[in-house]
Amino acid sequence: MSSNDYITRRIFSVGAMATGLAAVTPALAQTSPAPATPSQATPRRGGTLVATWGGGEPQACYVPAGGGSSPTFSSSKLFERLANRNMDGAFEGALAESWKPSADFKSYTIKIRKGVKFHDGKDMTVDDVVYSIGEIWKKYAAASAMTDFVSVEAPDADTVVMTYSKPTPEFFFASTLSANVNYIVPKHVYAGSDPITNPANNAPIGTGPWKFKEWVRGSHFEYVKNENYWQKDLPYLDRLIIRYVRDPAGRAAAMEAGDIHIGVFNPIAPPDIKRLTATGKFVATPKGYEEAVWSTTLECNMRNPVFAKREVRQAIFHAINREFIAKTVYYGYARPGTSPIYSPNKEFFTADTYRTGFDPKKAAALLDAAGFPKKPDGKRFTVNLLAAGWFPENGKVGAYVKQALEDVGVGVTLSVPDRPTSIKRIYTDYDFDLAISNQANPSEPIPTTTQYFTTDGIKKGVPFRNANGYSNPDLDALVDKIKVETDPAKRKALVVEFQKITTQEASLLPLTELESITVASTKVQNHSNDPNYLAAGWADIWLAS
Repeated sequence: MSSNDYITRRIFSVGAMATGLAAVTPALAQTSPAPATPSQATPRRGGTLVATWGGGEPQACYVPAGGGSSPTFSSSKLFERLANRNMDGAFEGALAESWKPSADFKSYTIKIRKGVKFHDGKDMTVDDVVYSIGEIWKKYAAASAMTDFVSVEAPDADTVVMTYSKPTPEFFFASTLSANVNYIVPKHVYAGSDPITNPANNAPIGTGPWKFKEWVRGSHFEYVKNENYWQKDLPYLDRLIIRYVRDPAGRAAAMEAGDIHIGVFNPIAPPDIKRLTATGKFVATPKGYEEAVWSTTLECNMRNPVFAKREVRQAIFHAINREFIAKTVYYGYARPGTSPIYSPNKEFFTADTYRTGFDPKKAAALLDAAGFPKKPDGKRFTVNLLAAGWFPENGKVGAYVKQALEDVGVGVTLSVPDRPTSIKRIYTDYDFDLAISNQANPSEPIPTTTQYFTTDGIKKGVPFRNANGYSNPDLDALVDKIKVETDPAKRKALVVEFQKITTQEASLLPLTELESITVASTKVQNHSNDPNYLAAGWADIWLAS
């Protein structure tokens, strides 16, 4: 039996593959019916769309600090942002009509859209915008992105000015305006309260195309058409229901029965995707995730003296066959990762980096050179590998990584704790030597990507930051330059340098990049037309029958 056969059996003895973060391959895109694109037909009005996603029910319909993909999915149909990014990569005004930087890029003047009303009939004004930016974005939704933010004011009834202490690049600023939960919320609902515990979070009042009707916990959200929506003639549908089904098989059955029309973010298992699309009644597409590319990552805890040596960190990655993980754990629906900036990122990705490709001989040589030869028992040293328990694939990746490292003489103790324990052990207790986790990064690298590598990203108890303790003053200085460089070409060059340093340092790197999938009935028209479709408003989606 080959090593790969042995590892495959070990991985799949855990159980049948669940969908988790399964991604779509070019083969799927070629063999499935063509994904829906903006339809040339006249949209049909009316009807009820039932949607789901590949995860669970949120803790609240709206979470001011974000709260993950589930509350983002539910709240983004009710609230809106000042700007959005389209499929061509251009930023467009939403609740803002336009924005313009000052000559020194230390302030931006935003023109606010007129004639917008909240769901309770009150007008949206500049006061709501000022409150949202100063009290919600700065304190909760975008705190890590607004470290240089100074103030926000409204000089007149149509204008808001945001001021920064340092030059702020236009791409970064527009990305802030269009970030997932940087919504404009009603001041008259939230002012004077604790936004985190405000009861309105469970029955939100926004400006979006959908109005909240009810939340049947354990079952679904029901939204109804906003008859006073500022985008005239939208939405097309009368009702939108977000239904929660606990397991992928249940979602597949509900879709096949016609009870669910569309599922985003890997709603069903890969075999069911192929089975349903083969009927001609469903389509599957990776479109709509360009601004939310997921990865499976591996990070080395620098607090362990073994990983203080860069050669050891590089050796760990050289010992792992990323292609094998992509083909075996993710059914081939993934691609090997190479950089913290993911390959679909047209603005900043470069292939010109240090490559930690699969090379067990090089891994062994690096470990020998670092002073860790094999001992009589065949082991160089032993590490604790934690596979974070928020996606089932992580445990299977962990089973493979354990075997791959043991093949080069590194002893491994593997644990796969549940989600709360994983978060505590990785981000509070730092109780790991190696950790398998996941990231979803937008195109703008500040701060979502960079905070995994900078010294100021080390925040004990704060999830999804720099948990490995890597600290490099030169890299910190480079990131500080990226933050303030307003020339796009120069800024890209700095981000390229960031990638070269981080791949060579190998404190944390992606094992695979994953392309999420949307599965929909062929009756569903005009979907997957936003680069972050899970977080889009869905005003223009419609049903053919």
